[in-house]
Amino acid sequence: MSDRLRSSRAWIGAATAAGLFGLAAALAGHLDLPLILAGLGATAIGGWLGSRGAAKSPPRPTATAPRHAVAEALLTHVPDPVILVDRRTLVVEANPAARALLPALHHGRPLSFALRDPEVLDSVEAVLSSGMPRRVALSTRVPLERTFEVQIGALPMPDGSGVSALLFLRDLTSARRLEAMRVDFVANASHELRTPLATLIGFIETLQGPARADTQARERFLEIMRVQALRMTRLIDDLLSLSRIELREHVAPTGVVDLGALARQMVDAQGPPAEARGATIRFEDGAGPYRVPGDADELTRVIENLIENAVKYGGGRIGVGLTRENDPRLGSRIVLSVTDDGPGIPPEHIPRLTERFYRVDVASSRARGGTGLGLAIVKHSLNRHRGRLTIESTVGEGTVVRVSLPDYGAAAAPAVLDQASAP
Repeated sequence: MSDRLRSSRAWIGAATAAGLFGLAAALAGHLDLPLILAGLGATAIGGWLGSRGAAKSPPRPTATAPRHAVAEALLTHVPDPVILVDRRTLVVEANPAARALLPALHHGRPLSFALRDPEVLDSVEAVLSSGMPRRVALSTRVPLERTFEVQIGALPMPDGSGVSALLFLRDLTSARRLEAMRVDFVANASHELRTPLATLIGFIETLQGPARADTQARERFLEIMRVQALRMTRLIDDLLSLSRIELREHVAPTGVVDLGALARQMVDAQGPPAEARGATIRFEDGAGPYRVPGDADELTRVIENLIENAVKYGGGRIGVGLTRENDPRLGSRIVLSVTDDGPGIPPEHIPRLTERFYRVDVASSRARGGTGLGLAIVKHSLNRHRGRLTIESTVGEGTVVRVSLPDYGAAAAPAVLDQASAP
């Protein structure tokens, strides 16, 4: 409303009030010249005061909507989660990264409905009451273990209704895992490499000394040294593979692969080594294709490790199969199973099979070229792919290992490339 319009309305109102007062006085028989002059004076004073108040009314801002649009666009493009709560800790704004991290986060609802960490909630209350910024750590374990640094600062509300708190969550998962990877690599590598290195050093010293001119001993020792060197190479390769997988475990893969094609490739590749050990591999793929969200290289390594374990430690007949099943909680799943008729695994060992360097029989595992990292690689790869690993074994009858992965579905976008068939 313009100042001119407000001023005219003030004069009209004052004149109307004075006129009504004069009419009432005339009807009562008390209208005289002093009363008329007083009414005119009241009209002038009322109109002047009203027009002055209108002139001094504060201008209303006109650029609020564009400024809010810019702020929302900035929040949308921030890769880290950002949350704004008011003085009652109700969610005012949240960018897509925050909603993806906390699915229960909704506008107008308390922050505690989505974020249940007491230390973070107490820090938000402290910032709202004191206005001093705070920094706390946040760890989540579902669906995967992740670590964040939460920076909390006080901000005035846009409508001037009080103080709000801004939460900025910086993802430290990769940095923490990289640090843990370095520590684990040094500890595990130093322990596992000590034996083959000692063997190599011993044979080298023997060849340089007593067996310098012994041709038969030299050939035998060189073969043992070659086996130990290959063992160290496999160990380092598995450690590096496991470290890379753990580093990206919290990042879900974006590609789509045909698990049936990968399984057939691995069965064909493992056929000759299995025959050399006196085993045969039978593959049953059923009604494919079996498309799953995943990384082709990592899933290939998963299938390879399971088949290799069945060949090394299982019996003479190994089966690889693919089926579909409907889980009441998880929906449609693709299940890969690897079975053998070997000696089986005692039940007390099964819960620990996916630990690093855990072996049921250490001597037998090392003699067959095992590093103790195969199932650890399988477990962490499946964690990244939102998959599940189950192991069932009966002593004297054999072992069944099942891998369950989400079914990509028949309505998959045709534009997504099938990494399994890529050259």
